[in-house]
Amino acid sequence: RSSVLSLKMMDDLRPYEDCRLCPRECGVDRSAGKLGFCGGGARAAVSHDLLHYGEEPVLSGESGPAGTTARRSGSGTVFFAGCSLKCCFCQNYQLSWLGRGRELGDEELAEMMLGLQERGALNINLVSPTHYLLPILRALGLAYRRGLSIPVVANSSGYEKASVLARLEGIIDVYLPDFKYASAALAESYSGAADYFEQTGEAVREMFFQRPLLVLDADGIAEQGLIIRHLVLPGAVENSLAVLEWVRRELGASVALSLMSQYQPCFRAAEELGRPLEPGEYARVLARARALGFEHLFVQPGAFGEDHLVPDFERPEPFYWKDRRKET
Repeated sequence: RSSVLSLKMMDDLRPYEDCRLCPRECGVDRSAGKLGFCGGGARAAVSHDLLHYGEEPVLSGESGPAGTTARRSGSGTVFFAGCSLKCCFCQNYQLSWLGRGRELGDEELAEMMLGLQERGALNINLVSPTHYLLPILRALGLAYRRGLSIPVVANSSGYEKASVLARLEGIIDVYLPDFKYASAALAESYSGAADYFEQTGEAVREMFFQRPLLVLDADGIAEQGLIIRHLVLPGAVENSLAVLEWVRRELGASVALSLMSQYQPCFRAAEELGRPLEPGEYARVLARARALGFEHLFVQPGAFGEDHLVPDFERPEPFYWKDRRKET
């Protein structure tokens, strides 16, 4: 892995003087302390690192945080501050909008990853990593040389540049992107990104090219692959159906799909988003996903209006874990 990483860190992947890592293409000089749309500087800023028990079972495992006898469980999650998308309803708004976190050096970030592995993490789950890609790659290089051996997960909004992702081939084991919008109007209204569908479509195609099949180990834990997440929004069933149709048409039935029902009004949610998702709305989307024949489908049948899935990053432990997780 270290040799692969050294090849990836060539000059054309060092754009902080004219940052164009994401589709916003701010062009700011982050090396001089200027901040772009994402809010990130030259060093990675991290809010929390923790064992996450609320991800898909192939990432978090089946055992819970309390009373478990499993030697390894939980997704080793690193929450980065800032975001290149910034949805008005973001449940992680304390990080994406308010930028709460502390800057880490490469050594400290590498030690954080190794510490999660030591605690029994099943993987290293990097949440909103793209704007800190360069320090992450440097930290991964250090961590691999010191014994990091678990899969690396790139957990993102999906609003990525395919050309940047192409440079990560052989480094990211599991891609975990959102695919939020097929509607340009909704993407502009809720995330200020009218080009979301085009950018995310190309990005997901690149992820699928690199990791098309979900590969599980003997314990049912993901070693490689792509899991596309879609959060069903209130009043936006047609948008969800259009996303599903695109994924099925462009990538086929073998791609893993995670349908999320956990929407809660947060932060600056638009007026029409001021309510939880209704069970009937989710049922329509789920029925279409099943009719389309997706072979790997993760569902959230009972997460409507439940606030335990919404973190509070002001607390030492941001999540209140319950036994209910995404089901296969």
